Amino acid sequence: MTPPLPRFHRQPAERQAAILATARRHFAEQGPGTASYNKIIEAAGISKTAAYHYFDGREDLLAAVLDDVLARLLGALGPWTPAQDATGFWARLESGTETLLGHLRTHPDDLALAGPAVARGQGAPWLDWFDALVEDGQRIGVIRTDLDRALLVSATTAVLGAADEWALTSLAEGRDPARDQVWELLRGLWGTGRAAAGGAGAGAGAGAGAGAGIDVAGVRDGGVRGGGDPTGTTGGRSADAH
Repeated sequence: MTPPLPRFHRQPAERQAAILATARRHFAEQGPGTASYNKIIEAAGISKTAAYHYFDGREDLLAAVLDDVLARLLGALGPWTPAQDATGFWARLESGTETLLGHLRTHPDDLALAGPAVARGQGAPWLDWFDALVEDGQRIGVIRTDLDRALLVSATTAVLGAADEWALTSLAEGRDPARDQVWELLRGLWGTGRAAAGGAGAGAGAGAGAGAGIDVAGVRDGGVRGGGDPTGTTGGRSADAH
């Protein structure tokens, strides 16, 4: 898919946003593969002649919408900022989780399109976010350092991609994902013992569908407790265990 034609970007920002919002709603409600291009441009108040000055067909409009959704998700998540220590690392992940989860809950169109948006955006700046996370985690001893970082970034992105797709589906169906399963995956990948288990819970959320990292699982109780073990274990048993 090619980007929108230059004339679209010469439209006032408000007009661009209105067109993308209309298209986003249609793609979210009807599905990226089935939404009608003609109905979208009609709803947006664009003639067929004008539409082809803006987009080179339906796939280009979809690409523009998905890129915009990804930008909105990254905007909600915010850039990764270096942590001073492990406590700060987990706190940053938890904060990102809560912020992104709140965005998805209040923007159902973004929730519906998060999966394909993240899948389309597997390169920068999505991977840049994970690279910064892994580099910071390695620096403070939260993430293993015995593997090449590029490989670890790719593996982390893949694991969180699968986890977030699963979590997005659960969230869309009104179910709260069992985040302890994601923690177990990341514990093995990051290889840093109990601390990794707690961090994984937060990371699964912050890295968001979601595919890479969208934080949809939620880490209401998965943050640092008592400044020590982020899993909040008691007597060798996780506080989240049932």
